[in-house]
Amino acid sequence: MDSVLPETVRPVYDAVLKRNPHEPEFHQAVHEVLESIVPVVEQHPAFAESGILERLVEPERQIMFRVPWIDDQGVLQVNRGFRVQFSSVLGPYKGGLRFHSSVNLSIIKFLGFEQIFKNALTGQGIGGAKGGSDFDPHGRSDGEIMRFCQSFMNELYRHLGEHTDVPAGDIGVGAREIGYLFGQYRKITNRHESGMFTGKGVSWGGAEVRTEATGYGSVFFIEEMLGVHGESLAGKRVIVSGSGNVAIYAIEKATQLGAIPITASDSSGYIIDEDGIDVALLKQVKEVERARISEYAARKPGARFVEGARVWEVPGEIAIPCATQNELDGDDARALVASGVRAVAEGANMPCLPEAVLVFQQAGVLFAPGKAANAGGVATSALEMSQNAARQRWGFNDSEEKLRHIMANVHASAFDAAARYGHPGDYVVGANCAGFERVAHAMLAQGVI
Repeated sequence: MDSVLPETVRPVYDAVLKRNPHEPEFHQAVHEVLESIVPVVEQHPAFAESGILERLVEPERQIMFRVPWIDDQGVLQVNRGFRVQFSSVLGPYKGGLRFHSSVNLSIIKFLGFEQIFKNALTGQGIGGAKGGSDFDPHGRSDGEIMRFCQSFMNELYRHLGEHTDVPAGDIGVGAREIGYLFGQYRKITNRHESGMFTGKGVSWGGAEVRTEATGYGSVFFIEEMLGVHGESLAGKRVIVSGSGNVAIYAIEKATQLGAIPITASDSSGYIIDEDGIDVALLKQVKEVERARISEYAARKPGARFVEGARVWEVPGEIAIPCATQNELDGDDARALVASGVRAVAEGANMPCLPEAVLVFQQAGVLFAPGKAANAGGVATSALEMSQNAARQRWGFNDSEEKLRHIMANVHASAFDAAARYGHPGDYVVGANCAGFERVAHAMLAQGVI
């Protein structure tokens, strides 16, 4: 993968490999960005001369800590917590917390690095960070999750603040977890900073559409991509992976816009419903009951569950990978291309392996990287911060319209930058270049910090 980098950026990548061994996800994210922004660096020599790249790939702060807690059997458990604060040049650190057994420093650093450019693309004045723990809330009681969140916050609180670092949710961290984390932060600090967390409950400072934002935003981005070519989502079969917030609300919005989403998945396999996914039933199974995806097929006539398989074997015209990183490989991409896929948008962070991205691009498939396609979540988080700061409340329709407008601007920024730097229609290059430009100019203006 690293052999194709030109000398313009190769020394920076080599230094990343040497300084951060055994961190493949982070290496992958850095490689993709460096490869894409070569035209920017060549046109702006001051960026290289000022060490912008060397500073950008090194987090401003990395925090790793022990999280001890007591389970329902009275047994002491110990997990590891992380917060990587990558860049605050555009605003306070902003990025989610992920609770999942796969979490390690490499994954948090890859997510935080991606967040820099994603947040820059939104134009909302927020920096890039990410955090989380190898704690898995699946199968845990509310009491166990509360005790874990309180212990996690006992350490992390000292690094947070509404003008410093504002976390949100991610995989394994929803409104329940945010509530426990915020409650402990408020108790420890004796401050009710309503803008300190985003993804809060609507009744206590949360924003309308925040739950739906990442999934909705991904579909809005697809709508913009297709619109450039005079096409729409109406009548198109949509293949979606995952069954968390992003997947559910991507399915919901695609359905509202006339598309026909027919799949959803979890780690046990996937469901296919040729009549179109019943969003209400999917929400009942996954959000209310927290059951396996197979329960959907058990209750919906005509739907079927395919155990231990991946959704990418199902033919469709639109694909939205919403599960997790590196879930879609070259073989999956070739299968989708063979089935006539027209557009792919990453609802999750970096779900497509580099080989898969290359397959899509060589086949002329419209491909939207996560830092552009799933920017709706963090963009709406920034709107929540604005509402909290002004003590205002916006309704659902107003918030959704603001989200649609932001996603149209994200698309325009990526589309225009791709053309400006000699790669028309390449949203990977466009998104990386547009985000990098904003961050680099700010770093240059603020000096060596």
